[in-house]
Amino acid sequence: MNIKTPILRFIHSIILVFLHIERRLEPWFRPQLNRLFREFIANITQYFINFQRKNEGMELAQEFITPDEDQSLDDIIDLMADQMRGHFKPGHYERGGNTKTHGIVRAQVIIHKDLPEKFRHGIFSKATTYEAYVRFSGPGPDVPTDIDDVGFVSMAVKLLDVPGEKLLDEEKMTQDFITICTPTFVTPNTRENAKLQYWSLIDMPVYYFINPKDPHFLDLIMQGLWNETQYNPLGQRYWSCVPYLMGEGQAMMYSFVPKTEVEKHISGLPFGTPPVNYLRDNMTKTLAEKEVEFDLMVQLQTDPHLMPIENAAVRWPEKLSPFISVATVHIPKQSFNSEAQFKFAQNLKMNPWHCIPEHRPLGNQNRARLKMYYELSKFRQEMNQTKHVEPSGKEIFE
Repeated sequence: MNIKTPILRFIHSIILVFLHIERRLEPWFRPQLNRLFREFIANITQYFINFQRKNEGMELAQEFITPDEDQSLDDIIDLMADQMRGHFKPGHYERGGNTKTHGIVRAQVIIHKDLPEKFRHGIFSKATTYEAYVRFSGPGPDVPTDIDDVGFVSMAVKLLDVPGEKLLDEEKMTQDFITICTPTFVTPNTRENAKLQYWSLIDMPVYYFINPKDPHFLDLIMQGLWNETQYNPLGQRYWSCVPYLMGEGQAMMYSFVPKTEVEKHISGLPFGTPPVNYLRDNMTKTLAEKEVEFDLMVQLQTDPHLMPIENAAVRWPEKLSPFISVATVHIPKQSFNSEAQFKFAQNLKMNPWHCIPEHRPLGNQNRARLKMYYELSKFRQEMNQTKHVEPSGKEIFE
């Protein structure tokens, strides 16, 4: 072992200690800082990210595949599988990313009528209502107590009974939407993602960002601006971070924006002992008392350089193209805490390539997801000795 490794691990552990302390204190100062400074700092950070980029002369919705993309993908799959082996035992494997399930709930996705013509593609082509499952989850690759995670949540929506050909034929009637709580992705591309997975494998993910030989400080700032103490997954905004087709020759990002006031109390802070799964508890309390809604918002690409397909570190400017509401996600009052329902969530496959061609995933991170999500979910189910079953919405959880 390199003599520097114990020193790096010690420094990394100190950073985590300070991060965990900050998470316990954030409710008293972070909301105010967000209102005053978050967008200002994000704009400055995005300026420097874009300053380092050159204009590739791309067209709208155009993709570009680099020669090392396949190797980066294979590295990511191998590294994440090794992480899963190190964190879980056969029969109890969880996902390598978006690992901890806070809850999976039933919902309806209601497509708006009278959308502008350029939005009327695929599932948005006409006003209708889809039944859906919505999974709310936390970061990976482990399953920490909620107050000790990195301040990250995700939301994945699986539409049911979606007609038409699917790009990944393991499911015939579903359409998946994958989102996280930051407007940009943790890495700009799969080459850098493979580096992050290496540092995660040796339990020092922070060094991906602060490694002096290969720093990613600007990405760290963007993630840090939105990674914070979480209160309730039902009250958080989520972004796709990576683009998708909105009909032929047109690209979009999408975002789920909360519309409902939800339970946000965290007992035990700052230095007591909050409940291990307080995020699930706050979801449970909220949905026992009220229904919850999100706006499904879509942003169309209008500038191929300032709104790139292949660089997920760049936040598409809303001044060039605002988010437009195209649907409502309605989550009725319900109970979701049965063991059977969490077992269903563990076995469920979420993959953005469960989709119709009109919404084909775009960009290198999405191209990686096609094989990565398929292979890692297959590996997870093999280790748990379970089989993939496409959900119908008629499942009974007892």
